[in-house]
Amino acid sequence: MENVLDLQFDEIAWKDVTAFFENKFQKIPDLSSMLFIIGHRELGFNETKFSKEQKQDIIHVGVCSLLSKENYYTPTGKDADGWLHFEYNRSMPKLTHEQQEILLKKCIIDYIKNI
Repeated sequence: MENVLDLQFDEIAWKDVTAFFENKFQKIPDLSSMLFIIGHRELGFNETKFSKEQKQDIIHVGVCSLLSKENYYTPTGKDADGWLHFEYNRSMPKLTHEQQEILLKKCIIDYIKNI
């Protein structure tokens, strides 16, 4: 993994990702909406109505799923209701909010390229 202090990402690839979401959903979602969509896809739920708490949990699954590719989280399995669970890797360097956002955007770019 690259030095987390020097995170940069491809602005053109990010524009392609936002165009992908815009074409699919007829609007450009914000980062949280993208994380929700990814989390929902990773969970494989057919449901479309969720409580506010469930929506937050789905966003968390999206974050953990993406950051597991960078070794920040390790999947630990699913519970009886089908929710994915992750363990945080405390040995990874701490990220500032800005660094985490950039890393998530890079991970989203890679995720969309691979679907």
